[in-house]
Amino acid sequence: MERATDVFVIGGGPAGLAAAIAARQLGLGVVVADGSRPPIDKPCGEGLMPDGRAALAQLGISVPEDVSRPFRGISFVSGGLRAEANFPAGCGIGVRRTILHRLMVERAEAVGVSLRWSTPVTGIHPEGVLLGKQLVRSRWVVGADGGHSLVRRWAGLDRFRSDRTRFAFRRHYRIRPWTDRMELHWGPKCQIYVTPVAGDEICVALVSCDPHLRLDAALPAFPELASRLRDADPSSAERGATSSTRKLRQVYHGHVALVGDASGAVDSITGEGLCLTFRQAQVLAECFVAGDLRRYQHEHRKLARRPAMMARLMLTLDWKTSLRQRVMRAFNSDPRLFSRMLAMHVGALSPLDFAANGLSLGWRMATV
Repeated sequence: MERATDVFVIGGGPAGLAAAIAARQLGLGVVVADGSRPPIDKPCGEGLMPDGRAALAQLGISVPEDVSRPFRGISFVSGGLRAEANFPAGCGIGVRRTILHRLMVERAEAVGVSLRWSTPVTGIHPEGVLLGKQLVRSRWVVGADGGHSLVRRWAGLDRFRSDRTRFAFRRHYRIRPWTDRMELHWGPKCQIYVTPVAGDEICVALVSCDPHLRLDAALPAFPELASRLRDADPSSAERGATSSTRKLRQVYHGHVALVGDASGAVDSITGEGLCLTFRQAQVLAECFVAGDLRRYQHEHRKLARRPAMMARLMLTLDWKTSLRQRVMRAFNSDPRLFSRMLAMHVGALSPLDFAANGLSLGWRMATV
């Protein structure tokens, strides 16, 4: 039996590292174990909204300008129409997932987290975790091992209120970004995100309900984007992942708590997955110090409300092309509607103001 630690984190991706850093910043002893070695990659859109950057800064991490690319807003592109707006404050940032992971590993090391790579966890125990047959005693155990979490199953938390999966494929291209906004291109039952990640590179990510649809097959339905990429050289291989909308009945049991995708997820269409994870990590660390995981359950649900609502609204636009085009025409006739939607998206607009914006949008849709 190894000596005790306050917190043992299972999973060394961004969720696990965020939970570890947040707990260590509050003075807790923390061990992280992962069967892989860094850097850990995950196919995604690679954009952090301004609120995500702020949450990352609370962990003591800033992304250097020479390994990233800022973007000042969002553009929706659909059927020849474009709606765009700047963030109400600050900028988002595009950064390769492997670079973000490296920065988080460096921060975890700097604050004194004990990192154990190539160390798979084989089970959990009332007194801690199992590494093979060896017990490592820990007061708290964090499951940060992703959407297919073993910890979730071991802890008896694998019960869902809702569960929906889409499929994402990502590739990088060596080309200078043509805009200082992140673009979301809408197509037939699919979306393509374009995020600048460097001065000469972009990330292109396709998301759909079809597990067999790939970027090369989807691009002809996006003629404007296909034209821009025609002579661009791919700078990475195409990689796939799942994009889930998942709500658990409970995110803790006993001394075990879940964070990040292990604890549920919002669809990647929101771009808020990492921000949500970083905020969960902060709250979880505070609950460890207070010895109260019931508060974590409450706060976890509260944190997910806005991203989940935005995901539902945005996926509604995926449902029917004619509806989406009516919405896009309304955005074009009154650009303030899209600006307010973006402000709500990043937490800068109250739900009451957003409801008023929804009424204005409905009126515009009825009159354009």
